[in-house]
Amino acid sequence: MKVIGITGPTGAGKTTALRVLTDLGAEVIDCDAVYHELLAGSEQLRAALVGRFGPGILDGAGNVERKKLGAIVFADKAALSDLNAITHRFICAEVERRIAAARQALRWAAAVDAIALIESGVGEICDAVVGVVAPAQVRVRRIMEREGISEEYARSRVAAQKGEDFFRANCTYLLENGGGETREAFAEKARALFEKILDQDWKSS
Repeated sequence: MKVIGITGPTGAGKTTALRVLTDLGAEVIDCDAVYHELLAGSEQLRAALVGRFGPGILDGAGNVERKKLGAIVFADKAALSDLNAITHRFICAEVERRIAAARQALRWAAAVDAIALIESGVGEICDAVVGVVAPAQVRVRRIMEREGISEEYARSRVAAQKGEDFFRANCTYLLENGGGETREAFAEKARALFEKILDQDWKSS
């Protein structure tokens, strides 16, 4: 079983690429969903966060309140770095557990989806890392259409994320979604790349 990491900025087309991997029989692991599940259910993660940021991040029921935690870390770069170090450790362990389960279930492949795939270290457990990228203006338009937000807010979202050069330098493969092709054409491009990576004749299987 091969493990493919999928990363890239918002609005680039990762969702379409992941649908292709699902169609190819891959087990898709969404790191953002993993984080939210751990935040809600992992006592070990909760204890580590309280140990660093104090009990003030908890609500009345003893759960981590994301807004309180966010208010601390987004105003302090050192605190944000500490949060990432803690959460990435737990996420990486859970991703490894899910990959092992997929391997035991004899899945053809596993796909790990994360914007911070490279920074978190999760990319190191992947056989290949695919960066899905698109021009900034194309991403701005897609985010506006998808989320119904203003152009100014969409541009600020795009500006806050890693640029294309980062993904070119750190990914095994780059999947470019220039915006001049249909979603179906991009999906076919993604399929061709994934079949190459997986080295499987999916069409005849």
